Amino acid sequence: MSKPLISLCMIVKNEANCIARCLTSVKPYVDEMIIVDTGSTDGTADICRDIGATVYDYVWNDHFAEARNYGLVHANGEWILWLDADEELGENGEQLRDLALSDEYDLYSFQLNNYYGPRVDPNNVIRIAHPRLFRNGIGLKFRNQIHEALNVDEIFYQHDRVHRITHTPVILWHYGYLDEFVQDKNKSKRNIQLLEKALSSNKEDPWLHYHMASEYYRLKDYAPSFHHANRSILLFMLNQLTPPSLLYKLKYSILISTGSYEGGYPAIEKAIMLYPDYVDLIFYKGILLYMSSKYEEAIEAFEQCLEIGESNMKHLTQNGLGSFHAWHYKGLCKEKLGDPKEAEHCYNQALALHPGHIDSLEALRELGNQEHTG
Repeated sequence: MSKPLISLCMIVKNEANCIARCLTSVKPYVDEMIIVDTGSTDGTADICRDIGATVYDYVWNDHFAEARNYGLVHANGEWILWLDADEELGENGEQLRDLALSDEYDLYSFQLNNYYGPRVDPNNVIRIAHPRLFRNGIGLKFRNQIHEALNVDEIFYQHDRVHRITHTPVILWHYGYLDEFVQDKNKSKRNIQLLEKALSSNKEDPWLHYHMASEYYRLKDYAPSFHHANRSILLFMLNQLTPPSLLYKLKYSILISTGSYEGGYPAIEKAIMLYPDYVDLIFYKGILLYMSSKYEEAIEAFEQCLEIGESNMKHLTQNGLGSFHAWHYKGLCKEKLGDPKEAEHCYNQALALHPGHIDSLEALRELGNQEHTG
């Protein structure tokens, strides 16, 4: 038998509600499916076998990277594709084989679209380029007890091989941030316990503090979230590293969520200086200005968002901040400045991009009511 080209590698536990969707989406494009089951009791392993996967039982030891690396040991493919059970391979998945037949690259990033909110809506996603398909046998493996990640820096950046990495148009859809999943508080509490365990032996790891801030943010427990976000920023700086853009996104999300507008502006300008192409930060600047009644300056920020647009995959980016959300908030500013005609134009621009945008529909309805009563 010829060597498999692509091996899918996954770790699972009690994923019966979503694993079939994931495996079915990817099965036509891979040669083997390696599943590491860390203790399912809901029939997940049987579902995987029925779809054609090979399942390996694994005694869970509170270490995600070690579980994933156990799967890599069993993979025979020339390439490894890794997914989570609550993900689905989407558009351009048929390109996987062509990507794996190329000699030019060793690592491919996909566009990861994270659904959020009460229901599946392609307009309500947060997206980022994420490394998912890599050449087997070149030393890539997972690290970190929780929020595991590939050792990309070690293999590529330290050996001047960045040219072997590229981004592709392949899309993944992630369902795990939808309200029904986020409302399961046990997952966040479990993650916090694992992060506390990791921090007990490495208090100075800025990424651990970032992930701790993220978990508390999901729980809407903003005080510890803000503490860990600031600690993370400080530790990156103490290590003479620029804090990553998503850390500033989290920090200013917290400030906006808690109504701390004075604490957010003008401090956010320093973050924007580091990442002038990050539409989310500029949008947050616009929100901070709007909530501080600085409507003209806010309009400038939202117009800058529209200029940047939606195509930058370098940062963790909420869909719409460079399009319909920016138009909507520009409309709100125009209303505050006493220009309902221009506000109406802005809301219509938002709806042209997202016809179901409820906030803009309601704003137009309210404008119509004001005309009637006026």
